[in-house]
Amino acid sequence: MFVHIFRYRLKCLFKDKVTIFWTMIFPLVLATFFQLALANIGNNERFSPIEVAVVNDENYNNNQIFKTVLNEVSTGEERIFNLQTVTLENAARLLQDGEIAGYMVAENPIRLVVSKSGLRQNIIKIFLDRFMQTSSAAMAVRAQDFDSIGKEVLEEVSISKAEPNIHLNYFYSLIAMACFYGSLFGLREVMEIQADNSSIAARINIAPTHKLKAFIYSMCASFFIHIVELLILLIYLILVLKVDFGARIGYVLLTTIIGSIAGVSFGAIVSALIKKKEGLKIAILITFSMVCSFLAGMMMHSIKYSVSENVPILSYLNPVNLLTDALYSLHFFDSLSRYWLNMALLTMFILVFWFGTYFIVRRRKYASI
Repeated sequence: MFVHIFRYRLKCLFKDKVTIFWTMIFPLVLATFFQLALANIGNNERFSPIEVAVVNDENYNNNQIFKTVLNEVSTGEERIFNLQTVTLENAARLLQDGEIAGYMVAENPIRLVVSKSGLRQNIIKIFLDRFMQTSSAAMAVRAQDFDSIGKEVLEEVSISKAEPNIHLNYFYSLIAMACFYGSLFGLREVMEIQADNSSIAARINIAPTHKLKAFIYSMCASFFIHIVELLILLIYLILVLKVDFGARIGYVLLTTIIGSIAGVSFGAIVSALIKKKEGLKIAILITFSMVCSFLAGMMMHSIKYSVSENVPILSYLNPVNLLTDALYSLHFFDSLSRYWLNMALLTMFILVFWFGTYFIVRRRKYASI
């Protein structure tokens, strides 16, 4: 009986072109647009070194610490400055001609000379302030003979091996949105088992097969199709669009499967709760998915962090954000504690959806069919 119902539902669902479009074609198209829109943003936002000069006098040559630090931040591909070492007269001339943003004089304290205020001048000022604060602290520590303590304490530790990339959140939230677009499958399955919705549902209710068993078998078909669609989306993102999901692909697949179950189950409980026309149910599901995706940062990545900082409870009540954050934590954090927290909360949502749908569908009776 399971094989018969499962195969029958697969045929019916594959013929539902509207649902297939929204659950598979639309996320693929949206992913392509994201890639086209975000492909060159990183290059456009690449930092350009600032043109600066330092006065080459006796004070500068005697200040070996400042000289070494300034040379270090002025070399390499990720340098902050393009440094010129010149006389005081040449530095003034370069500043007047607009060839440099400012020049530094190694006095005590170090003096910065600029002709106007702006972003580049502020960066130079911040660098000098930070250098003088750090050098003063280092001299104070050395005066107290705490060199050995400083060496043990000041150790750079990275919380992640992954390179920061805010653009990945758009693709994470896209996958989460695609998971909850699976709610259209759940909506369809409940409608096909409620006798007052269609003649097919009426025949299912009077068939000798147990109604809940038929419903569970049909839901398995919806889960299967939606998971296959999400796998196609992942393959497209990884192999075609070259989106980097890190080394934990197994966990990414697990997250996607759990997200699919959550999305389909959510559609089932909404369809069971609302006794209105199909169009209204679809509108509610699409609106909910889009609002949750927006709060998870799909349209603007800063929204996710604003919500997390100002209304943290909303982050935990948003299942789309839980999926997005789970994928984010897999890529950027070595520890899995944050990932499992998101998965545990999402599992609780799934259990609520399942039991809620079960009690609503099981108790529903019809005076006549």
